[in-house]
Amino acid sequence: MNEQLKNKIALVTGGSKGYGAGIAEALKANGAEVWITGRDRGALADTAKRLGVRGLEGDITSAADWDRIFKEVLAHSGRVDILVNNAGSGIRIAPMEEQTDETVIQSIATNLTGPLLGCRRAAKIMSGQKSGLIINISSVCARYAWPGWGPYSAAKAGLNQFAHCLYTELRSAGVRVTTITPSWGATDFLAAAKVTGHPAEKGEVRQEVMKPEEMGQLVVDVCCLPPHLVLPDITVQPLVQRIEPM
Repeated sequence: MNEQLKNKIALVTGGSKGYGAGIAEALKANGAEVWITGRDRGALADTAKRLGVRGLEGDITSAADWDRIFKEVLAHSGRVDILVNNAGSGIRIAPMEEQTDETVIQSIATNLTGPLLGCRRAAKIMSGQKSGLIINISSVCARYAWPGWGPYSAAKAGLNQFAHCLYTELRSAGVRVTTITPSWGATDFLAAAKVTGHPAEKGEVRQEVMKPEEMGQLVVDVCCLPPHLVLPDITVQPLVQRIEPM
């Protein structure tokens, strides 16, 4: 257990599986009181029980759900020390001409608007506390370009730039903002987005990319920096991935 995280109140979105579950597990193991959110009630309940954390069903694209989530956490715990905006989705990975208005809107809502709604609420709470840490989980798609990934990439690039602006706003209040930008990971992201034939689907490759528990440890390391220091940006890439896009 890390004494710096003992009894800290952490909220992790998309905490039912993948990186979110890995982050929640690592924070819990290091002494934090952890709340996780998710839309799948069954998966959320199962993960919360397995990890010994608290689960709150909610959709990050819903302002009303964000209000309810923060209200419940504050009512029970009295503060929020860490917000990890992990929830996200590829929605649809396809050339722009094959996208629909609905898939474009949904991708922006899930990967950009939703985290911003959470940050707006966390910023007010943490500014009042004069302390806190917001961690946004982005994607290497924010930095590079591949065909078919346009809406998702645009949303993640927006999230990265937004985090820089938020940092400048909250710095004087002692609130830190970090963006973690991973690439290939051993999660179900590709399957959920119905992406087939991707190299990261192969079993031997999945052993060489970032795993949920590794993301969890990275988040713990960021949280345990001295409170007067911040890592605004962290990019993590597996050696097995060769990046040669535009």
